[in-house]
Amino acid sequence: MNLRVVGSKARHILLALAALFPISSDAWAWGDQGHKVICEMAMRLVQPSTHAEIQKLISNDQQFDTFSDSCTWPDHPRQRASEHFLNLPRDSDGLHSEACPGAAACVVTAIKRDFEVLSSNNASQAQKLASLKFLGHWVGDIHQPLHVSFEDDRGGNSVLVTGLCDANLHSAWDTCLVLKAVGEDVSGAATELMKTITPARIEGWTHSAPMDWANESFAIAEQAQTKYCIRQGASCDQPAGKVTIDAAYVATNAPIVKEQLQKAGVRLAHLLDAALAK
Repeated sequence: MNLRVVGSKARHILLALAALFPISSDAWAWGDQGHKVICEMAMRLVQPSTHAEIQKLISNDQQFDTFSDSCTWPDHPRQRASEHFLNLPRDSDGLHSEACPGAAACVVTAIKRDFEVLSSNNASQAQKLASLKFLGHWVGDIHQPLHVSFEDDRGGNSVLVTGLCDANLHSAWDTCLVLKAVGEDVSGAATELMKTITPARIEGWTHSAPMDWANESFAIAEQAQTKYCIRQGASCDQPAGKVTIDAAYVATNAPIVKEQLQKAGVRLAHLLDAALAK
């Protein structure tokens, strides 16, 4: 079968379907672009021995040639669906332990699980390869603010938007704002973002745990400028009507998107070094 021809035909079909049925970002967290940029930065930041170990693992992958591309794997098709996010009550003030409220597993426990496999001397190469790809993805997910959010609106998938982004608020943060913040070139985006990652920022960002990262994302989700929820006493309630994504919204939130991508890249590199560096 000529995959190039099939791919060309499929691309036109997918574009037509996308125009008719906007894809819910339940399927893709940060979108592929965000995940690739995060993992590209991590790959540039890890120690040489870690870089070599990652390359060795990826060389055995049947689908991907680069770590950055492999970080999209858990979304295509969706794997371990309940572990891509963390749901909190509307009156929550954040996570106070590594336990997942009301669930057996979530993105916080997923990071711990796959870090342990990647660090293990007893895991097979195939198991380590899978956990490498999962870990890269989970660290991206936990830094997407609407992946630490509320179940009843499906992390903003039920909050519709209008203006410069289409579909819903979750989709806007997954993909639309990422593209507006860093563009479509993965390598170029990683290069630009790394220009402002200073040693002091690395030091500050890596002295924290996944629970802290989740709380940072939740704080962003609840900020008034995100327009995900409206504070009513102790509760942060779903807004009525559509959220307008205009130039002012983009200007306010694009720097937040950039910093979340940077934090994810730095923290992922730190985890990978802890698991694989010799």
